[in-house]
Amino acid sequence: MGIFDRLSTLIKSNLNELISSAENPEKMLNQIIVDMRNQLAKAKQQVAASIADEKRLKDQADAEFKLADEWERRAMLAVQEGRDDLAKQALLRGQEHLEHGQQLASTWETHRMETEKLKQSLRDLNDKIEEAKRKKNLLLARQRRAEAQARISQTMSGLSDNSAFDAFNRMEEKITANERQLQAAQEIDEEFSGDRLAGEFKQLERASGGVNADQQLLQLKQRMGMLGAGAPAASRQLAAGATEAASAAAPAQLAAGPDAAAVAAAQAAAAAQAAAAQAAAAAAKEQAKTGEAELIAEIERLSSIQPRS
Repeated sequence: MGIFDRLSTLIKSNLNELISSAENPEKMLNQIIVDMRNQLAKAKQQVAASIADEKRLKDQADAEFKLADEWERRAMLAVQEGRDDLAKQALLRGQEHLEHGQQLASTWETHRMETEKLKQSLRDLNDKIEEAKRKKNLLLARQRRAEAQARISQTMSGLSDNSAFDAFNRMEEKITANERQLQAAQEIDEEFSGDRLAGEFKQLERASGGVNADQQLLQLKQRMGMLGAGAPAASRQLAAGATEAASAAAPAQLAAGPDAAAVAAAQAAAAAQAAAAQAAAAAAKEQAKTGEAELIAEIERLSSIQPRS
């Protein structure tokens, strides 16, 4: 048993030393298993030697018993031949071998029991090593999980800093600025390298879209009678002025050439539409004031009526 006590102490000391100085858990656990297997191999050699001693003692005891039987047979032969003196000596010699054989048999029995205990201890040690191998895999899995959790925690702590998000924001601002520069470059290219006349007509067409809406609103109010004889003078004057301006500009536009006349006509139309829009806005404002005054008068009239008792 002292062999396995020393073996257990050695394994524990190696384990504690490796754990205290461990940098690579997987390498450490593999080394522990290797050391345990080496110690197991040495223990097997010692158990094998003990078994060999047991067999040697058994053979020696059997040999002594055989010699005792042989001297007893010789004593019987001496008696048959009438040699009692030789028979006595043979019996004494046989008794010595018998006693020696009994001592060896007793020693062998004790040694056999100890050897059986050593065998059982060896089996237990082998089972513990196999269990340690299984636990090694579990420990390595736990270690890998702990390392993964540490990496995740480190990543999350790094993300808690605004530097990464600030970098994204700066990149977004840079991309937006690049888009603006590209748009400006396209506008400049269209302004100075394209057909200026076609560009001006496009601008007039875009501007006329809003004016047409105002003009349609003005026409709607005229159909509704809101801009008839009772319409504000300012609205009628603005509309008339816009029409006169468009008529006066027409001869000058025709004299300047076909293209210039077309541009001037478009500009006059835009001016007329703008004047109409201003007239409509003034009329709407005047109408709102009139409605507000009528509402206030009605409220005052209702408040002056005394309730009947």
